Amino acid sequence: MNRLTTSWGEFPLTRFPEDPRDSLRAWDASDEYLLRHLAETDTDLSGAVAVVGDRWGALTTALAARRPAALTQICDSYLGRRATEENLARSGAAPDAVTLLTTQDPPPERVDVLLVRVPKSLALLEDQLHRLAPAVHEGTVVVGTGMVKEIHTSTLQLFEKILGPTRTSLAAKKARLIFCTPEPALERAANPWPYRYELPADAAVVAGRTVTNQAGIFCADRLDIGTRFFLQHLPTGLGRARVADLGCGNGVVGLAVALTEPEAELVFADESYQAVASAEENFRTHAAPGRTAEFVVGDGLADLAPGSVDLVLNNPPFHSHQATTDRTARRMFTDARRALRPGGELWVVGNRHLGYHVTLRRIFGSCELVASDPKFVVLRAVKQSGGQGRKAAGQAAAPAAPRGQRAPR
Repeated sequence: MNRLTTSWGEFPLTRFPEDPRDSLRAWDASDEYLLRHLAETDTDLSGAVAVVGDRWGALTTALAARRPAALTQICDSYLGRRATEENLARSGAAPDAVTLLTTQDPPPERVDVLLVRVPKSLALLEDQLHRLAPAVHEGTVVVGTGMVKEIHTSTLQLFEKILGPTRTSLAAKKARLIFCTPEPALERAANPWPYRYELPADAAVVAGRTVTNQAGIFCADRLDIGTRFFLQHLPTGLGRARVADLGCGNGVVGLAVALTEPEAELVFADESYQAVASAEENFRTHAAPGRTAEFVVGDGLADLAPGSVDLVLNNPPFHSHQATTDRTARRMFTDARRALRPGGELWVVGNRHLGYHVTLRRIFGSCELVASDPKFVVLRAVKQSGGQGRKAAGQAAAPAAPRGQRAPR
């Protein structure tokens, strides 16, 4: 376990879920830079402090040691929220030391110190600054932080247009700070989020429908080409199958199943509160009247009972913040295998070069190519009946069920 050393103490921090094999820390140089700046300038933290976009709770945990009158964290990530809870408990913080809000919750009515960890999504930053602007007053201290590669001219322009004049610090360890002087009387445009657009003609059964997208979800202003390809090759004839749209984003994949499979039971799951809110609104808008579904913000399918799902559909991310990695995909595939009943199927779409077929064979013991084009593949893996774990390398896989059909219960 790594320890973050600050002027206010030393804090043992981990990401969530904790994995002893994971060498990635729960903070970076930009978190250290911001905490050092607050200590060196003796910033008054006795009022209402709001922390936005704290990825794993490092900022919130350190600030809790200063015991401000009101400390609020605003986070879109379920995993980030859970990491914060565990890091706070590990540091000995009181249970009521921090108010944990999601990006879907009403923001605080007043903020005296606003600290912003610049997110990967410029749209999410825009949405959150708009939502927090009414709470900011002339004396509010506003400081943003991020790695140099994360802070662009467009980032600074958002602070300028929504809150007030903005400047940056010198870089330190490839991190930079953003200083903003609030102007409460500033005339600002309306918040453009959530954003709505019409799905293109090649989006299969959902083509032409208008979808709603909260800020921060993947490809919030258009349908990404991977999902578009997936929609053209989804399984059919599902009957009363329980189907999980894992990493659902705005939910168009699960919605397509709901429209073509009237008896299927749908579960939409994502670790983003913004994503699940988008998926739920799109389902309510376009699914048949009276049609129900389950919407889960959580750690993949961890909240579902083992062996309780017939089919998992997944378009996994291959980025974790700024890092390109298949770590999230591997966790999703393993999670799907646990949730699937014997004979259940995982269908995955991904870029050809990512080599998901190798990972799926390792986890499921088999993998079948369903469809491909020059850029994408759709893969199908079946949970072997009676299988208790991963198949050994080189072990023959059992024959897969016919494509697009469920094996009998």
